Amino acid sequence: MRNWRINLIFILFILISAAVIGRLVFIQIRHGDFYRALSQGLHINFAEEGPERGEIFLRDGKSLAININWFLVFAQPKEITDLEGTADKLAPILQLDKEFLLERMSQNNFYTVLKRKLTEEEVAKIKELDDIEGIYLAEERGRYYPQEELASQVVGFLGAEQKGQYGLEEFYDPLLEGEPGLMEQTKGSDLVLTLDYEVQFKAEQLLKKAKIDLEIEGGQIIVADPVSGEILAMANLENFNPNNYEKYAEEGNMEIFQNPSTQGLFEPGSVFKPITMAAALEENRISPDTTYTDEGSVTISGFTVYNYGQRTYGGPLTMTNVLEKSINTGAVFVERKLGPTSFLKYIEKFGFMEPSGIDMQETYSLNKELEKGREINFATASFGQGIEMTPVQLIRAYSAIANGGKLIIPHLVQKVVSGGKAVDNNSIKPEEHIISSKTASQLTAMLISVVENGYAKAAGIPGYFVAGKTGTAQVSFGALGIDKKGYSEKTVQSFVGFAPAFNPKFLIMVKLNNPNTNTAEYSAIPIFKELADFIIHLYEIPPDYQE
Repeated sequence: MRNWRINLIFILFILISAAVIGRLVFIQIRHGDFYRALSQGLHINFAEEGPERGEIFLRDGKSLAININWFLVFAQPKEITDLEGTADKLAPILQLDKEFLLERMSQNNFYTVLKRKLTEEEVAKIKELDDIEGIYLAEERGRYYPQEELASQVVGFLGAEQKGQYGLEEFYDPLLEGEPGLMEQTKGSDLVLTLDYEVQFKAEQLLKKAKIDLEIEGGQIIVADPVSGEILAMANLENFNPNNYEKYAEEGNMEIFQNPSTQGLFEPGSVFKPITMAAALEENRISPDTTYTDEGSVTISGFTVYNYGQRTYGGPLTMTNVLEKSINTGAVFVERKLGPTSFLKYIEKFGFMEPSGIDMQETYSLNKELEKGREINFATASFGQGIEMTPVQLIRAYSAIANGGKLIIPHLVQKVVSGGKAVDNNSIKPEEHIISSKTASQLTAMLISVVENGYAKAAGIPGYFVAGKTGTAQVSFGALGIDKKGYSEKTVQSFVGFAPAFNPKFLIMVKLNNPNTNTAEYSAIPIFKELADFIIHLYEIPPDYQE
């Protein structure tokens, strides 16, 4: 009796073992390729070691870059019996070229991805192909940009090698990526930006409208808090969808990934005149009431400098009048009062020969022509020609005028969140006074007069003191890639303004490339006015006075 029971247990053990072994053979031998492929399909190109990538949010909590599960479709070439038929079925669903699919499905391996980041419609249609052999769906964790084109050059994208490319994705890649192999860290650091969704969206819409109404060839709008250095909006005319960055790369349109707000050099024109004035005021070479008489032109070292439109204003004219009427010869008068050595010193102090320090890839110019010491170069630089800078450098300089004389560091990241704890961005350097509060106050009053009495009257907002200055600069042939000295007929038209002028809550720079107007008075100012009015209502900024 006892032997019968032992034999029964032994037989059952043999049967169970055979079943397990048979299943393993089935999985590992007959369908081993499939399960290996499925495993890789779920995790291809995503690191198994270390934390999930940190996410990026706007200041109001809206998502800018997050992680979600995506569907992908992959093939097991060994299982496909009808390559032509399979390619014919998949090509219209995936919107891929048939020859591309044939090449992918003919590879001598057990697994090949056909397409990632499938839409719901694509997934549904593939699932309907239940008779197709060797084609499988899988999920993987990947990057998604819910706002699509909004602030695309600011955010950048996550490349195929899972490294940040361009924008904040690249600049903060080590923080977002986290520390590989650190088991207790399940996610890289999140970024909370200074960007305001409403202001960013409005700024981008205004540029799109200017493309239609003014036929601009490019343009930027930057909105900043001139006291803290926070960037509230950084809008560029041409954007891209980071979810489909491959499309732009395949088309060879790599320039669209760069951010012209921080990497695009330009000659600013008359918006630079307040910088010249600030230097001379600080050195006590002029006062707002210092006078001179304009003769319409001035000759320096054999070169003749004219006012815009070769106008002559006569005199006596105060320095405030020079800004109100944007007189080139008046700016040259101020620069010559100051002298080239002091003028160059303040160009450096205002940050035009160094990076702005913004947490973003940036370009800057050493403005080497000025270092040659030629008198004519300093004369033209006094009114913003022959000197170049980026939009963010210009914003930084004007912030010093608006905030009482401090050279702030502009920044896009407000907080870094790691392990559930928010830490203020420590990349912000200490503020540095470059002009006195007296100089800043004097210059602010002069810029208010520009809006109230000068060519920038259209920038005025009832109930608020607005300070600002226009600029219409000619574009050099060199900047257009033309091997020729001198300047073309194309212009850059801009306006920089801040409000409320003596307690500024925002500073706006509008820069338009070659609009179909003669001056910024008719192009950049109306855009500034609409955006400034929008921000005042959005933030419920109280008026300076009652009408």
